[in-house]
Amino acid sequence: MIKTELTCPLGHTCQKVVGDVIQQCHWYINLAGKNPQTGEPVDEYKCAIAWQPILAIEGNGLLNGTNASVQSLRNETVKRQDEALQVVRNVQTIESK
Repeated sequence: MIKTELTCPLGHTCQKVVGDVIQQCHWYINLAGKNPQTGEPVDEYKCAIAWQPILAIEGNGLLNGTNASVQSLRNETVKRQDEALQVVRNVQTIESK
């Protein structure tokens, strides 16, 4: 079996101990929440670049929800506007008689 080893494309180490100091990359972050694909809890450190696909999926899911809400609001607004215009037409018809 071939072993897979993930390495930094920038050639750096996310976190290492040098003497009595822990040197940590600014991009080495903790993400806590739920995985948008599986719903499983996530609470781990990883490079911010490695988190980008998960964050993009989450952002897309939120955007889809927002689009659905805006479409629903638009449909309700059009319906109410049509009803208001019908009332105005009925009033004009009654006044012209």
